[in-house]
Amino acid sequence: MVIELYTSQGCSSCPPADALLNKLALDENVIALALHVDYWDYIGWKDSFANPAFTARQKGYAEAAGRRSIYTPQMIIDGTHDVVGNRAKDVTAIVAREAGIETPVSIRLARNGDALSIALSSDAPVGPVDIHVVRYRAGDTVSVERGENAGRDLDYSHIVTDWDVVARWDGDSPLTTEVPVSGDLPIVVLAQEPDYGPILSAARLK
Repeated sequence: MVIELYTSQGCSSCPPADALLNKLALDENVIALALHVDYWDYIGWKDSFANPAFTARQKGYAEAAGRRSIYTPQMIIDGTHDVVGNRAKDVTAIVAREAGIETPVSIRLARNGDALSIALSSDAPVGPVDIHVVRYRAGDTVSVERGENAGRDLDYSHIVTDWDVVARWDGDSPLTTEVPVSGDLPIVVLAQEPDYGPILSAARLK
């Protein structure tokens, strides 16, 4: 299960969602990804982890769902379910409902130095699938000096640093591809239907 949290250091409603994501990540079946957005930077504090690409991804989900606006904190679960990220009861209800659902796609990862091998297969055709490679930092603490969270030391986990679409798979014939990687940050590979569709499968190398 993949949980994307769209969050910001400049959002006073976000710290409870940041803490909830870290708690959910204790489950080994959960891949937690915190994507810091940049659209609250204007209110006095520039998020040190923000990336315009993450804002664009959140906007893509909104457009795909027919929504005009985006907000923080928002959690998107398996590319399908969106929920206000600090509403713990709503989030845990979706997580419980989705737990144990079998994935139609198998992903196997192997790293050899600066090369990552990705092998995908499925029991039945699933249609076109985009292959995403994500890197994240385990955690960090930020002393916020201005904005809505001024004067607070905030703990963050699963901080996404890079997000790239590296291939498109036909979803039928088994595929093995190799991509360059560097550094020792954890690696997540997602198989997601194009245009912000469902995430069919995910795998991780810590």
